[in-house]
Amino acid sequence: MKAVILAGGKATRLLPLTYNTPKAMVPVLNTPFLEYVLRHLSRHGIKEAILALSQSQGQPIESYLGDGRQIGVRLYYSIEDTPLGTAGALKNAERYLEGTFLMLSGDIFTDLDFTAMIDFHRQKKAKATIALTRVDDPTRYGLIETNADNRITRFLEKPSRNEVTTNTINASIYVLEPDVLAQIPCEIEVSMERETFPQLLERGELVCAYQYPDYWIDMGTLQAYLQLHRDLLSGKSSQYAITPGDDVVIGEGSEVHRTAQVHGPVMVGANCSIGPRVKLIGPLVIGPGGTILEDSVIEQSIIWRNARMGPKATVKSSILADNCHLEANSVVEEAVLGDDVTVERGGRAEAGSRIWPGTRVAPKA
Repeated sequence: MKAVILAGGKATRLLPLTYNTPKAMVPVLNTPFLEYVLRHLSRHGIKEAILALSQSQGQPIESYLGDGRQIGVRLYYSIEDTPLGTAGALKNAERYLEGTFLMLSGDIFTDLDFTAMIDFHRQKKAKATIALTRVDDPTRYGLIETNADNRITRFLEKPSRNEVTTNTINASIYVLEPDVLAQIPCEIEVSMERETFPQLLERGELVCAYQYPDYWIDMGTLQAYLQLHRDLLSGKSSQYAITPGDDVVIGEGSEVHRTAQVHGPVMVGANCSIGPRVKLIGPLVIGPGGTILEDSVIEQSIIWRNARMGPKATVKSSILADNCHLEANSVVEEAVLGDDVTVERGGRAEAGSRIWPGTRVAPKA
């Protein structure tokens, strides 16, 4: 069986992190997000995947993943010249597909048992099966109503509060039969959620719901991206096992000064230098090549590659992209910094700020 992964969105919700980095390559615990998706597929015997991408994303992703051999999934690349929507992107990948296939959004991190979902789809003899998950606030997603036989009866995209009748939402994971493709027009923007699936219902096709309790998160916002790391570091997903007493991971070639204080869960990437009296307070991830100088405090944050900090720099509840430089006595709190941002000596990145790549943040006069 093959899988189609939709990873062609502009990822504006993750800016400035995605200004230079495709969403699929955003690091999660210092590993590109898409690699988790592909390895999870491989564990369920899905050994071929089509990546549906935009022109700008294809080259960096293909440069890293190549044909997928190193992660056990043969990769094909379906490139869109213009945005085609979820169904249009699937139609664009049609030449790679035959037989029943899996389709999933490139925003989703999940422990879903793909094998069980595919078996359910086949047992029901459904035209399409949609994975459902429960969330606290369904107004942000596509709400789905079902009957007692797990047959879908209604779709409602991003309902208002007074329209909510259930908290089960479309998890953006589908098992589809190939003749669904024949119903999607070529080379125009089409939505699976708003057009293709409702049309299947109108034609009387069997569209089923597969409800599951496993871990699921749409990591396409900055808040969710932080939450994903917190969840993984607290052991909420099966894809990263962490146990009490084993919650500090120091990468190869890294040095932590004997006077530094490390309170897990903390992951430090390869070839990092953690200086005297530094405090690292988890949940915290520091990417490879980071240098944290004396008396700095880094707390509950995600730091990408090649950070330089301190002395006496402070980072709290923030995300820093590649090559950020925090000079002495600088502060970053509840902020997001793009690549190559410098916070000058005594400068401060204010709470709620998103700072664009290459910016210098000077201290206030």
